[in-house]
Order: sequence, then C-alpha cells, then structure tokens
Amino acid sequence: MDYRDVQIAAIYEVANPFAEDGDFYLSLVTGPPCSVLDLGCGTGTLCCALAERGHRVTGVDPAGAMLSIARNKPYAERVEWVESSAQNYRSRRRFDLIVMTGHAFQVLLTDADVVAALETMQRHLKRRGRAAFETRNPRIDWVGEWRARSRILSGGQITEMLNITHANGEFIAFETSYWLPDRTVTTNSTLRFPSREHLEALISSSGLLLRDVFGDWNAGAFDAERSREMIFIAEIAT
Repeated sequence: MDYRDVQIAAIYEVANPFAEDGDFYLSLVTGPPCSVLDLGCGTGTLCCALAERGHRVTGVDPAGAMLSIARNKPYAERVEWVESSAQNYRSRRRFDLIVMTGHAFQVLLTDADVVAALETMQRHLKRRGRAAFETRNPRIDWVGEWRARSRILSGGQITEMLNITHANGEFIAFETSYWLPDRTVTTNSTLRFPSREHLEALISSSGLLLRDVFGDWNAGAFDAERSREMIFIAEIAT
C-alpha cells in the first residue's frame, strides 16, 4: 500500500484507531519514563500516547505523508520524527524499548529485509532493553477470512472493501478499495506470513535473543493452531 500518498495516509488514520495492540505496547513501559523507538510508526498514534506519558520517543516511518499527519497530533512536539525505513534507520541513540507495530513487520517481504530490520533493532537497543513486534500466525486461514471483506469506516462516510488478488506460500496480495462520498481510492498490498520457526532463526542470526512469544494482546501463551498473533519479545544476546 502506498502510504506516501496523502489520501491513503488520511484514510489509514481513520481505519486504524488506537486499539488493544496499542494497550499491549503501552504496557511494556509501565515504569519510569524511558526511551522508545517506534519503527514503522505510521501516523504516530502510539508515539504520541507514549509521549503523553512522559517517555522519550522517536517515530520512524518511510512515508512522509504519514509523518505529516503524526506531526499534527497532540503531544507530537515531544516526539522526534524521522523519515526512514526500518532497515536503513541509523542513530547514535540507544533505546530501552524498540517496537514495530500494526503488522508493519509483514511488509518485509524478503529474509534480507527482515534481518536488516532486526539488525536495526539490535544496533539501537540498550543493554537490558527489549524489542517487540508482531506478525499474524500463518496457520490461520487469512485468505478465507479476507476474501471479499468489507467494513464501514468514519461513521458511514467510507466503505472499505478488500479482495485477495494472489496467494502463494507465505505471501498474500490484495487490493483494497475505499469508497468515499466523492471518489474511490484503490491500493495494492502484499504481506508475508513467515512461520514462527523461521522467524526465530532470523532473530537469532541478527544478534537478538528471543525471550517470549505471545499469542494475543493479553500476553496469552502462543498456540500454534489457534492463536491469531505471534508477538515476539527479544533482547540483545549476551
């Protein structure tokens, strides 16, 4: 999906309000104010919520249009905003927590991109810091669930329709149409659904040590057959 388009970024903001995943990531920083890096921060909802609570936050996203929306939110002035991909972000700063939310990890379509993003996390974590990200469990029938899926957004002002265009192995491609009162906007996306075992191997190769894998936003145990999410918590290997 081309989030660099101003219209698409604005629709993303409406379609993705703060939800239970945001509460989960906020729960990872319940102590004194700390430093947080949000890779793929989108329109900055989580970043601003963290900044409101006194944390020192850096939000990174490759789409300038998304960051433009983020910069106009309450508490945005307390956040450092950086236009960059997760793979290429570099800073001298080190963080107590690094997150990649909103299933942004699934837009990393190759092992090389996954490892590059994980190495960014490893490079920028403090000792005893944690990295957290999620991806959908590939054993769930996402094609069946998403086939011709539709929902109403913004009080009936926008209708979202998702159609699968291709599914092969780890990859699902789909077209999303947004019907607005005066126009229709259509985007195309591809997501990757790697297995837990494969991701664990890539995490290890990047210099991170896996600490937990949760299966839901209440930090429940991961069930390979039933859990919808795979939520990974890692730290620097010692």
